[in-house]
Amino acid sequence: MIINGYTRTCGVMGNPVEHTMSPAIHNTLAEELGENLAYVPFRVPAGHVGEAVKGAFALNLLGVNVTVPYKSEVIPFLKEIDPLAETIGAVNTLVRAEGGFRGYNTDMPGLYRAMCEDGVAIEGEKMLILGAGGVARAVAILAAQKGAEEIILLNRTLEKAQKIAEEVNGLAGRQLATARETGAYASLPGDGYLAIQATNVGMFPKTEEAVIEDAAFYEKIHTGYDLIFNPAETRFMSLVKKSGGRAFNGLKMLLYQGIIAYELWTGAEVDSDLAEKAYAEMKKAIAKQSDVQ
Repeated sequence: MIINGYTRTCGVMGNPVEHTMSPAIHNTLAEELGENLAYVPFRVPAGHVGEAVKGAFALNLLGVNVTVPYKSEVIPFLKEIDPLAETIGAVNTLVRAEGGFRGYNTDMPGLYRAMCEDGVAIEGEKMLILGAGGVARAVAILAAQKGAEEIILLNRTLEKAQKIAEEVNGLAGRQLATARETGAYASLPGDGYLAIQATNVGMFPKTEEAVIEDAAFYEKIHTGYDLIFNPAETRFMSLVKKSGGRAFNGLKMLLYQGIIAYELWTGAEVDSDLAEKAYAEMKKAIAKQSDVQ
């Protein structure tokens, strides 16, 4: 990579950002596509989000990704917001526009693109979503938009899941989503579910944990997605596989949310071969981090 006066800069803002995999995605794409672009992490202290957005625009940054804990906090400082991001209530990509940044959410399109790549459809599926945080809410909205037959949210605190279910039903205009306490999993009707694990349970370093341990629950699941990507195989994924289902982690979601952001910033089209190269670089970056840890 040659840095000169024509180099455009993109980056990711969050706190912390030291373990981000995004530079591996974007710098690989830029190099392969011959773009004079560099992507770097920006650690933004609490209370300085507005200054960071204003500064990024003033410094002529081409685009910025936004990660935890600022995906909602960043919204008031944007000039415009894409309808999907507005519905979800979270922005992870800032695209330079006239007079400010336009906010997008590429996380959910990234998940959908990853699922399509893996041959997993949402349309017509009975879906289980573990969790009731911001990510679970976004997944439920995605499921509704992509034609899920049924959505069941399982969460330790029933009220949180009920709030999401009511919101999804309002958006769908029909009774699509319901909520249950996690412990009520045994009463789930039938089987053949597509399950999304949208909590942080099982994330490094507590890799031997799962929200539900009972093998009978996993027998109801034909395909499971854990949105965690470290470790590469979570306890949830292991239990899904042990019961005969297919299981995937969140690394391809991370890959494709980055690819979609890159396409928004540059106008480039990233094909499957280039996506595979970026995916390989992400895996290398994760391996290096694991060696350090």
